[in-house]
Amino acid sequence: MKLLRVGPVGQERPAVMDEAGNLRAISEPEIDGAFLASGGVARVREALERDELPVLETEGLRIGPPVARPGKIVCIGLNYRDHAEETGAAIPAEPIIFMKAPNTVVGPYDEVLIPRDSVKTDWEVELAVVIGRTVRYAETHEEALAAVAGYAISNDVSEREFQLERGGQWDKGKSCETFNPLGPWLVTADEIADPQSLGLRLWVDGEPYQNGDTKNMIFHVAEVVRYLSRFMVLEPGDVINTGTPAGVALGLPGTPYLRAGQVMELEIDGLGRQRQTVGQA
Repeated sequence: MKLLRVGPVGQERPAVMDEAGNLRAISEPEIDGAFLASGGVARVREALERDELPVLETEGLRIGPPVARPGKIVCIGLNYRDHAEETGAAIPAEPIIFMKAPNTVVGPYDEVLIPRDSVKTDWEVELAVVIGRTVRYAETHEEALAAVAGYAISNDVSEREFQLERGGQWDKGKSCETFNPLGPWLVTADEIADPQSLGLRLWVDGEPYQNGDTKNMIFHVAEVVRYLSRFMVLEPGDVINTGTPAGVALGLPGTPYLRAGQVMELEIDGLGRQRQTVGQA
């Protein structure tokens, strides 16, 4: 299934897309950790199969992020060999972990704001993993994947000067307002036969910059979830950004960073497409 949240900012309501592409309202109060932990996906599937869900009028309807209030956003750095190479970084022996503030999450078509004093705001198309059950100390890849509720597109927007040149950890270049467009859908795990066989693409003003494939991850989804569960408890509704392929401005000498008025477009096979206009904070 494709689950989503629609409506004005702060007033989104849950919905599901049926096989004909119609949006159907669902009676669940929210798509969040509680929904995922309590069998919400199964309840919606059953209601959809019984044709109990009313069709929504979509004209002018905003699509918000598909998951409300993630408890945490955990990110994996340098998880594609070509991205590590383009930025001059060593190939990591273990996953590099950093965090993004949950309030960076915005809808897939919402405006992305360049922070004040920013000179190096950059783009990163990524596969986002949404956790559906509590997992701690996962022993196997099978156990790790069983904790995955579904997948979405994430744009891990980054301010490179804040991240790399201002001291401290990466987080300060990752947690600026609007720096994590998510969606348009949460595609349930049963629809994605192999999360390691998905093409990822990103354009800026129609110019292609990123064109990768999740098969080229250094640490695959199952290993990322297993590994993270050794260091933190992953809970329903948590989001994991799994890294970006080559083609970011940081790794392309002479490529301008983002400026107000530009447009980013992103897509991942089976997960839909995003489009964001860049503004100024």
